[in-house]
Amino acid sequence: MSYTPKTISEVVTEHLNRMTFLPAIQREYVWNTKKIEKLFDSILGDFPIGTFLFWKIREENKNQWTAYEFLRDYDAEFPHNKSANLDGVNQDIYLVLDGQQRLTSLYIGLKGSYRYFYYRWRKTKLYLNLLKESNKPDNPEELTYQFLFRENDMPNPKDNNPQFWYPVGDILNYIDAEDAKKALKTKLARFPEDLRDTAKTHIGRLHSRIHTLRLLNYYEEKSQDYDKVVEAFIRANTGGVKLEYSDILLSTATAKWKHLNAREEIHSFTDNINLIGNGYSFGKDFVLKGSLYLTDGLPIQYKVKNFNKTNLEKIESNWELIKSNIEKTIKLVSKFGFNDKNLVAKIALLPIALYLSKNGVRNFDNSTNKDDVKNQIVIQKWLTITLLKNAFGSSSDTTLKNLQEALSNQTDFSNFPYEDLNNKLNIEPSFNETEIENLLSINYGTKYSYLILSLLYPNRDWKDNKYHEDHIFPKTEFSKAKLKRRGYEQEQIDEYRKYFNSVLNLQLITDSENFEKNSKDFEEWFSTRDTNFKNRHTIPSLNSYNFDNFIEFINERKKIIEAKLNEIEI
Repeated sequence: MSYTPKTISEVVTEHLNRMTFLPAIQREYVWNTKKIEKLFDSILGDFPIGTFLFWKIREENKNQWTAYEFLRDYDAEFPHNKSANLDGVNQDIYLVLDGQQRLTSLYIGLKGSYRYFYYRWRKTKLYLNLLKESNKPDNPEELTYQFLFRENDMPNPKDNNPQFWYPVGDILNYIDAEDAKKALKTKLARFPEDLRDTAKTHIGRLHSRIHTLRLLNYYEEKSQDYDKVVEAFIRANTGGVKLEYSDILLSTATAKWKHLNAREEIHSFTDNINLIGNGYSFGKDFVLKGSLYLTDGLPIQYKVKNFNKTNLEKIESNWELIKSNIEKTIKLVSKFGFNDKNLVAKIALLPIALYLSKNGVRNFDNSTNKDDVKNQIVIQKWLTITLLKNAFGSSSDTTLKNLQEALSNQTDFSNFPYEDLNNKLNIEPSFNETEIENLLSINYGTKYSYLILSLLYPNRDWKDNKYHEDHIFPKTEFSKAKLKRRGYEQEQIDEYRKYFNSVLNLQLITDSENFEKNSKDFEEWFSTRDTNFKNRHTIPSLNSYNFDNFIEFINERKKIIEAKLNEIEI
């Protein structure tokens, strides 16, 4: 395999966004500033930075593929690549199959900026402290040189070490290393000779690594056969940052959609649904899987062959309905308190979205029609119970296909067909004794705790309200030291600590209630609550809610919750 060597300055100034671009097959840029700093440290320290794979597209074929520009100024708020306009490029082009993260990092470090949020939005550039000695650290994760993304070149007043922050990109302005050194002569004059020598050495070394040494070696894939290129891409990207399969499939969709830009549509839609409610982390994989699932007659397996021209045209023509029903579903479950943490199997939303597409009620998620509201509650219970029973735990494609068949066999969509869906899932619409016992042992802050608690509030209005899991008896009182100070024996301490963090000592209260309650003694705080508070939060009737009665409280509350869970049936 023959590689073509290039200097970094040659690639950054002459290739990127001029004749070298990114294919839609590529994932987006994901490196943080630390990884970029480490890349430049490796270059200056003469460590290898790997090889690259470029796909050479003949000029007559360049318009068959959608290409994207490399990011020069990265913005975490708007991280997407722009489409490249190839109309004025009258030559063969290259699309990078392996090396996008490294090349983008070089581009940002030498010619651009990196904007990110840390307490506030910061627009930074890459600097090198020319006065730091290049001592090789004992820890290989530490940098040999002091590269850092900064907002300006001002010395850090909290750092007593010598500092002179040099914008790394300035090295591109000098063809000769001596000119780069002379340009700093006046600015460095105030420092001692040994520090000036260190700075000159760093500048000379940086110049040679960027301008002189051919450190970038790439192999050209010349085939115009797309399937072969996809395979080369997959093989080249088996390591490093996880590559979503959707990133590979998006290239096919982008090339074959007739009227819409698949990459921009799917990225934009994914961003939008992740802003619903308190925020989610849906990926492009979920959206593409949903596109297959919500389009009649398509296979749902996530394979390249299923994204052929015919199937992609069907998805494109159905795209607005796909978006509408996925978004409607997420808004609906968000209204019922489902969030990114407790929505433990996101694919469980797809059968609901398919039902809504067949139900056909506009704005179903906001409907106040009594039949729609009844249907909404059924969907909420069904989703909660299936998630708690881990019904989507394995063989997800088979499970989804079975539910799709059950929905396709319906003739009346006025009611959510939970019975038929449960039969396909092989689950009961209620909990048995063993399941209830397991549910009550779930602890605070786990992925299932919120779901269990939500079942205890069947009449709650979840819309636009944010509820917190709260320890009824404050958890701060259950440390071993505090329990010993109360004079409890070890056996009693163990029993208190067994239950304090479980569902039996948890409730869902509003953020304002949680702030007000804080770590107050429960008996004291409870006395200030309204008359319905006890029933609303399944609080048992006791003579005293003193901390000494905690175990009595747990035993009595367990009976109430068990009874409630036994009564739950869709």
